[in-house]
Amino acid sequence: MKIPFSYTLRNLWTRKLTTLLTAGGMALVVFVFATVLMLEEGLRKTLVETGSYDNVVVIRRSAQTEVQSAIDRPQAALIESQPEVAFGADGERMVSKETIVLVNLNKRDSDKPTNVMVRGVAPRGLTLRPQAKIIAGRMFSPGASEIVAGRNAAERFKGAGIGETLWFGQREWRVVGTFDAGKSGFDSEIWGDADQLMQAFRRPVYSALLIKLDDPAHFNAVKARLESDQRLTVEAKRETIFYADQSEMLAGFIRYLGLTLSIIFSVGAVIGAMITMYASVASRTAEIGTLRALGFRQSSVMAAFMFEAILLGFVGGCVGLFLASFMQFFTISTMNWQSFSELAFSFTLTPGIAVKTLAFALVMGIVGGFLPAMRAARLPIIDALRAA
Repeated sequence: MKIPFSYTLRNLWTRKLTTLLTAGGMALVVFVFATVLMLEEGLRKTLVETGSYDNVVVIRRSAQTEVQSAIDRPQAALIESQPEVAFGADGERMVSKETIVLVNLNKRDSDKPTNVMVRGVAPRGLTLRPQAKIIAGRMFSPGASEIVAGRNAAERFKGAGIGETLWFGQREWRVVGTFDAGKSGFDSEIWGDADQLMQAFRRPVYSALLIKLDDPAHFNAVKARLESDQRLTVEAKRETIFYADQSEMLAGFIRYLGLTLSIIFSVGAVIGAMITMYASVASRTAEIGTLRALGFRQSSVMAAFMFEAILLGFVGGCVGLFLASFMQFFTISTMNWQSFSELAFSFTLTPGIAVKTLAFALVMGIVGGFLPAMRAARLPIIDALRAA
């Protein structure tokens, strides 16, 4: 005979406080676990969505980031002339020759200084990034000391709002617009005219080139030609891959730190669940003996206690996941260790994270309930009945 599920539910309901404390401990662990996964996913999504599949970023070979790269004007002209580069409606090549500099700005809330990426773009820069749209003000005028700020940059840094001014490169720059790049990494940047920024910072070379292919399938051909040309010493990557690579170091740190904390906390939660289940077995010894005397097998008793532990894990998992889902309303910022500039991103909850989180909670319930369930199933019937 099998013990009905209602028996387990009644036992959990009878011991409300113990059930609440055990499930609550598991919920806290699940919250930490889910938050770490959401943080990693938010970072990955922010940087991956920074790029477009049919765009190619060209930087100097061995340079890890645009900040470290340098491409001189003759090299830029050779890259721009590749036959795979798309043409715009006006007959001009879809290329943005860009320069990247880091400037130090103070945060609005704390007045603490931090590095902000300023991207000098060609007039094609906005066209090549359709996810970036001006939401207030206007685009900067080529040849002028004007800049536009990403949504996150405008909100977080002093002087980055429309109508305000910033001082860097021995020049005053007026903010004439704010753009929204769809929660991508560009939202944390400031854009201006590439030639003006090069003059201000006395830089004779570009940092990188962004080119749009006439056909995404031509990527391998243009990559092979550019990287084999001895005059260039450059490497080419799809824009999506390039920015995804920028997240590797930070995402890895978040992943390992978060998982380490989750493992430590989960051990405590499992021990707590195990103690709770052992206490439950000890207080219900006579009850277990009665069940065995009525003809219920050891496997049925063990299944009942395992179901109880799994149910505790499931409830804790649902509560922890529910609480973690509210983290999606928060945006955090941190240093991108690849570019050494600040990057703002949000927690992101996906169906895959939800499944992993609930599976993690169920595993905690199974591990925490296995030994107590084995003890309950192996109690000698006579000794158990004597406990009454």
